[in-house]
Amino acid sequence: MGLTAEQLRASLDSLGGIEPGFAAALAAAGYPEPRIREPGYATLLRTIVGQQVSVAAARSIWGRVEAAVGDAEDPAAILATSEEALRAAGLSRQKIAYARSLAEEVASGRLDFAALPRDDEEAIAALTRVKGIGRWSAEIYLLFAEGRADIWPAGDLAVQIAVGRILGHGARPTERQVRALAEPWRPHRGAAAIFAWHHYGFEKTRAKDGPELSPL
Repeated sequence: MGLTAEQLRASLDSLGGIEPGFAAALAAAGYPEPRIREPGYATLLRTIVGQQVSVAAARSIWGRVEAAVGDAEDPAAILATSEEALRAAGLSRQKIAYARSLAEEVASGRLDFAALPRDDEEAIAALTRVKGIGRWSAEIYLLFAEGRADIWPAGDLAVQIAVGRILGHGARPTERQVRALAEPWRPHRGAAAIFAWHHYGFEKTRAKDGPELSPL
């Protein structure tokens, strides 16, 4: 399960002591709500469904996928669902291939969520061996479903934007810069990411513009 409200508060209070920009942003935006997902196949499948679409679109498509396959918890269900039905639910041909690849890996036992390595980088490597699962999807899964406290999705656009604003940068930092900036925040980078999405949404609401970039 993901980081609890208590874990988030403790980590963000620690971050505020390390980085004054976080302390000021936390005072303005407040603490984020936990982002908790059930560990396992369905959560990673939902991450595939949500790739490169807005949060609202992802929720809508996921609802239709659930209706089409019947049991989103069972990898055999999506393997038994026709491509036409999955396309009608809103999945592209590429996402159908990714979803079926994931289902096959889980059904065969080659991917066992209960046996992922405890080392974060090794766990990311295990997940990204699945077709269609990139580093971002693996990081989101490990943060939201397993509550790994130091996961840092530095490639996420909203994280980059928020970190730049929190630290007072004139331009959005690159992924490489965001990774370097966050090194002093270990082992609290998972909370920093969740707060970055929260802060991005907070500023978006105040400005009443900007794309919805927060992950599922």
